Amino acid sequence: MAAEIPLTAPNLTGPGGHRSPISSCDGDDPGSSVENAGKIKPRLLSLTVSATYRSKENSNSAAHDGICKRMLRSGQNRTINQLMENGGPRRSPRTAARLPEPSSEKKRSSTSADLPSSESLKLRSGSKLKKYCSLSLKQLEHVNGSTFFVGEPVPDEEARQRWPHHYVRQGAKRISWNSTDIFDDEDEVILNVKCHYLEANVAGFVFNLGDCAHVKAEKGKSDYVGRILEFFKTTKGENYFTVQWFFRADDTVMKDQSESHDKKRLFYSSLKNDNLLNCLVSKVKVAQVAPSVELKSRSAPSFYFYYDMKYSVDYSTFQTIDSSESGEMSDFSSNCSGADPFSGIQMNRSKKPTFSNFKSKKAELSLLDLYSGCGGMSTGLCLGAKVAGVMLKWAVDVNEAACQSLKLNHPEVQVRNEKVDDFLALLKEWSNLCGQYAGCTSKSCKVNSTNLQVNEPNLKTCNETSTKEYEVLKIVDICYGDPHKSGKHGLKFKVRWKGYDSSDDTWEPLENLSNCKDRVKDFVREGYLSKLLPLPGDVDVICGGPPCQGISGFNRFRNVDAPLDDERNRQIVVFMDTVQFLKPKYVLMENVVDILKFAKATLGRYALSRLIEMNYQARLGIMAASCYGLPQFRLRVFLWGCHPNEKLPQFPLPNHEAIMKGGAPVEFERNLVGYDEGQPRMLEKALVLEDILSDLPPITNTEEREEMPYMKDPQTDFQRFIRRPKFQDLGSVTSTNPMLYDHRPLRLGEDDYLRVCQIPHRKGANFRDLPGVIVGADNKAQLDPSIDRKLLPSGRPLVPNYAINYSNGKSLRSFARLWWDDAVSTVLTVPDSHCQVVLHPEQDRVLTIRETARLQGFPDYYRFCGSVRERYRQIGNAVAVPVARVLGYTLGLAWMKQSADGHLMTLPPKFAFSDTVEQPSSSSSGIQQ
Repeated sequence: MAAEIPLTAPNLTGPGGHRSPISSCDGDDPGSSVENAGKIKPRLLSLTVSATYRSKENSNSAAHDGICKRMLRSGQNRTINQLMENGGPRRSPRTAARLPEPSSEKKRSSTSADLPSSESLKLRSGSKLKKYCSLSLKQLEHVNGSTFFVGEPVPDEEARQRWPHHYVRQGAKRISWNSTDIFDDEDEVILNVKCHYLEANVAGFVFNLGDCAHVKAEKGKSDYVGRILEFFKTTKGENYFTVQWFFRADDTVMKDQSESHDKKRLFYSSLKNDNLLNCLVSKVKVAQVAPSVELKSRSAPSFYFYYDMKYSVDYSTFQTIDSSESGEMSDFSSNCSGADPFSGIQMNRSKKPTFSNFKSKKAELSLLDLYSGCGGMSTGLCLGAKVAGVMLKWAVDVNEAACQSLKLNHPEVQVRNEKVDDFLALLKEWSNLCGQYAGCTSKSCKVNSTNLQVNEPNLKTCNETSTKEYEVLKIVDICYGDPHKSGKHGLKFKVRWKGYDSSDDTWEPLENLSNCKDRVKDFVREGYLSKLLPLPGDVDVICGGPPCQGISGFNRFRNVDAPLDDERNRQIVVFMDTVQFLKPKYVLMENVVDILKFAKATLGRYALSRLIEMNYQARLGIMAASCYGLPQFRLRVFLWGCHPNEKLPQFPLPNHEAIMKGGAPVEFERNLVGYDEGQPRMLEKALVLEDILSDLPPITNTEEREEMPYMKDPQTDFQRFIRRPKFQDLGSVTSTNPMLYDHRPLRLGEDDYLRVCQIPHRKGANFRDLPGVIVGADNKAQLDPSIDRKLLPSGRPLVPNYAINYSNGKSLRSFARLWWDDAVSTVLTVPDSHCQVVLHPEQDRVLTIRETARLQGFPDYYRFCGSVRERYRQIGNAVAVPVARVLGYTLGLAWMKQSADGHLMTLPPKFAFSDTVEQPSSSSSGIQQ
């Protein structure tokens, strides 16, 4: 029996939940209406928790059950203020319309909706007029305002054929405009329709089907924009129209991070609903433009809007519009135009995005890994997208040991040990140098500076501190920074001196090489041909996880009001600046879930906003590593970016059950990658520690060997897969006698080792099992006052004070053992037995480097450099390799035009432990949504 954990998807931001960008036509505060998050379809992450593998404490099971119930309710019982704060959909103008007293009457102006008197009877928010008894003539006049339909009704038979959803037999089940399992009155399709019309007059303005129009918003808000799909009168005489909504940038998940966007830019959506006719304000011109990364803000009349993408609240998706959707715009005579309404905009109403033919594409995609660490993300992407030819070419990280690890495993890669800020500055200087010396004709290679002023070549330069002259043999490297810690930051060249070896190389600023023009020229030309550094257009894929220490929960001095002003969060800006400079085809950013929690998700919204402002497509998802074949929950955020003329990669649906160890932010539950409730699925059993560790040889706390034999054959599919030899195309020779590397632990201190030796080898054991500890009725650990406190040979207590006091005595983590049938929450950077559950189930030590690497899915052939602590840190900071691998697979599908337009796709059977990744057939990427 298994317990499913439904994660109800709330709206992220924006209209409509963003669903419908609509509000009360009398300007009431949006907080007065029922928010629509409750009508969003619950989605199930494949967190199917096997009863056999529940967490060891009973309290955890109870908490899990509570999560099930809470998430089933989330979105339905949330307050209006909470949901509006989360960027929820605005209320339909019809819902707050008022039924006035017969004596009160008000004329409609040409710029606002009818505003009846405050004495009038206000309809319950979320209800429709049709739910009330028949209306008096005066009431009906105020409901309809100064509106009437023009011409004869559409013949009944024709109307029923064109709009069958409005002509359902009496007593039929209610239906919704927008897909949802939680029914909401705001999206309910009105069924008591008497007849349809083709034109309507609202306060002197004549509207036709297909027209785009302003729809009245609440006070202080810009009027909404939508396209009119239908005009109809109900059997009670109310005048309605059906609208399909456009989103402004601040209506979407971007919210206040969209302030720099073009105010004329809209986003197409498929969201629609029925509204009272008197909420129409005026016609507007809306033009569709061709998607392009070169598209800039347009100089156009103030009454023109344009759109080039569609938006969906599901996975916060911004996507190029395909021909079937843009073709809908031609169904009506319309001022939502596909013809150029003003100079400077190229129209592309019905043209399908020009996705390149796979046969004409180049043989490989070049990958740049920023903040690469030891290479978990790029390694996984290359393994998953092998069939598409994704190859890691460049990697950048500030940690020297991590760079050494990546270079050891990827010797063919240009690995740069420097800050990404300096790397970006170097790329800009390199572009100028290539423009001057390598004959680069790219727009990006124009020379914008006169930094390189040279004299006639002399091939000699003098050391300023000596009268002796040194001859430059050649230039061997380049950087931007301060490698000698001299306090002078800037462009530097690494010089090999004639008569000296590499140990005497020095970094010289450009001005010291003014007499060495030919040497500089030779270096730049060779570097340009070998792609030593990427120029704009050279990089096809950029991946990376910019660190954001400023949002860490361990940081007591976080800048909540302006997180982007915190220098510790600046790397997310640098990452996007690098994307903007290099203009790759694809972008994949990874980060902790806190970017969607801290400061109202400012950092997450900022990242999305930057991509959209660059006219990239985007899609954001939250993925759990345990859903892809690891016994580690590890919830992380992944953001796809994609050039407008390429296919936007999907997210892969889970292929494994998972043991629940956490949850997604409530506001972003709709971004959780998982199955919808009731959706059929074929999932492998959840993995546990025994599945990944049972073949490893036993060792002690003092083990120091760097390599050793396995001693045992693999016992599980995971072990067989993780022990496979390195792929030949990644530059390794298969070994006939494979060795086990890095199977050594962080050595415990003498006191801690003696404590660990007294922790029982059983499930759930921890410091509470030490002599002298008792647990009260309130589940708090305390020292037994009836016995003397036991001391260690060092004189320190056997039971340390920090263990007793941690989490007010309720923690079970200090000196806690893992167990074979369980999983871990998240692998961290240091295995600290004082506050983490990191003890081996049956050996008196913490998990080794290799055991931790297996929890992250690193193949056994992958080796790590640096001290023991540095190696743990590299692994803990890495992206789980299996997660990167499945994302690489979806990237390959998108590049080869074998993915559909849905948000999600199904992985091939047995994908997690397949030795080869075959090119899929068109049916293998089964689209779920």
